Amino acid sequence: KSEPKRTEIEGKSIDTMKSSFLAALCLATASAFTVRPNLQKQSRLLPRAYAEATENELSTMTDRRTAMTAAAALAGVGLSPLSVRAVDGNSVSLDVALSESESAEVVLELRPDWAPIGVGRFKALVEDGFYDEARFFRVVPNFIVQFGLSRDPDLNAKYRSMNLKDDPVTVSNKRGTIVFATAGPNTRTSQMFINLNNNGFLDKQGFSPIGEVVKGMDAVEKIYSGYGEKPNQFRITKEGNAYLKPDFPKLSYISKAKLS
Repeated sequence: KSEPKRTEIEGKSIDTMKSSFLAALCLATASAFTVRPNLQKQSRLLPRAYAEATENELSTMTDRRTAMTAAAALAGVGLSPLSVRAVDGNSVSLDVALSESESAEVVLELRPDWAPIGVGRFKALVEDGFYDEARFFRVVPNFIVQFGLSRDPDLNAKYRSMNLKDDPVTVSNKRGTIVFATAGPNTRTSQMFINLNNNGFLDKQGFSPIGEVVKGMDAVEKIYSGYGEKPNQFRITKEGNAYLKPDFPKLSYISKAKLS
């Protein structure tokens, strides 16, 4: 895959890219791309050059409804439609510790009609306790907040190679939608981001929302952003919270995720 040219590395800012490079920019710490090639897949891609995106790119794309039904989408990866309903209910409650003294509830409404494959995986992760104690390790104000690497290295290892086939993009990346981060086509695993703005220019790059925040968006916007993009994804994957707690103690985190 192509990568953007960078003028700074190791967690520092990069030059704003032109729109033609948006699809290649990384939703990850920049340091993840400085390690050996076999470690590059630790990073999840997401455009960061939104500051200079054109008006056309930033506009909400026309809803690209597809003739593919939920059953057909699942059949494409060898899954039964029942897998989406492995756990009843499409509401997920996140108990979020914003700081040592403040907590809040964030409620997500999952939409199998938007992205059945992604919803099925997200439910499985919640049921597995994957997101419990997971930190929000990357926050770009007015753009996205990212999470989805487990506290437990064994859980990270379990899902690391369990890539999903992409869902078609049927709704726009508007403020409050929750979306899988990716490392290219058909590479979704566990990492997620919540859009803090209307980021419609992500639609054409294949980022398919699986649901949206229906309660607590004000809390999402208060998630601690002081560390920027400094936490290293490779170390989180390998060490979990044993790395994050001492080095980044102020990170907001999900104390418990549960289906309701």
